[in-house]
Amino acid sequence: MQRKSINKKGSIQDIIFVGIMLLVLGISTLFGFLFVSNINDQFQSNDIITANGKTASQSLTDNFPGVIDNSFLLLAIGMALAVLILAALVRVHPIFIPLFLIGLIFVIFFSGVFSNIYQGIAANPNMIAYSSQLTFTTNILTYLPLLTGVFGTLLMIVMYKMWSVQQ
Repeated sequence: MQRKSINKKGSIQDIIFVGIMLLVLGISTLFGFLFVSNINDQFQSNDIITANGKTASQSLTDNFPGVIDNSFLLLAIGMALAVLILAALVRVHPIFIPLFLIGLIFVIFFSGVFSNIYQGIAANPNMIAYSSQLTFTTNILTYLPLLTGVFGTLLMIVMYKMWSVQQ
């Protein structure tokens, strides 16, 4: 019985996927922080909630930006490493480098769009207080086009370097 191999790839499509995932998770984190803060405000103003409940809610709200922001950084690095590892498994002929560069230009453009979407939401007067506390999330999504360009170039080097290694 022959087993089919898993679709191993590391390509422009993966960079787009990582960009979309970072955008979705960044916006979700921002709105999650807003939601947690609003719930905490309701808890603090409610007389029915005990002092222990108010303290727990405040502790959750205080720890949210640090934990979630650091997790976002870890996730971004993890996805980047996963794409690089998958790219090392793919054998691609160097003749496709010009096509990869053209595709990378489009991906950098879309990364700029993703960055502008996040910055537009984060610049909202209701969100500025929350986005300023999410340092890693805001910086990663602000500099997403630059990071995409650097990461895409590194991905190209890994993909096309493997050709000469396997000859």
